[in-house]
Amino acid sequence: MNAAAAARRATELDASRLTHLVGYAATRASIELKKTFARHMAPLDIRVTEFSILMLVAANPSVNQRQLGQALDISAPNMAVTLDRMVEHGWVERVRSTEDRRAQQIHLRPAGRALVQRAEKISATMEDAALRRLSPAERALLIELLLKISAGKLDKANK
Repeated sequence: MNAAAAARRATELDASRLTHLVGYAATRASIELKKTFARHMAPLDIRVTEFSILMLVAANPSVNQRQLGQALDISAPNMAVTLDRMVEHGWVERVRSTEDRRAQQIHLRPAGRALVQRAEKISATMEDAALRRLSPAERALLIELLLKISAGKLDKANK
């Protein structure tokens, strides 16, 4: 065994007690996909949560702050801080709802619309290299299964 192989073997751990767990596999995959996101979105100076908020606001023009927090499982204080940063960047604005004066709708500003277009273009292919070992059908199935698991949380919350 050469020195490089010996060094690699010394740093590899036996993960056999973890690899049967979906949570472990999902976490490992999530770590890699977060690195991919960070690498591709770095030029836009946007975080995963901000990206998700922008995409939801773009698709749901009358969405309010509470709905965004629920959809992304973000506490009200953390959502407020994130939206404050997004307002400072000029990406979104808070607008008092005309239907419910207690609610603040989140609207895209021109800079936010431009950012959505750039981010969507990047996101269309950014995961391709990380998921290259999956066929298109496997990728679609993976997404379907992960969304099915996350929907279980919603089912419990609605009971």
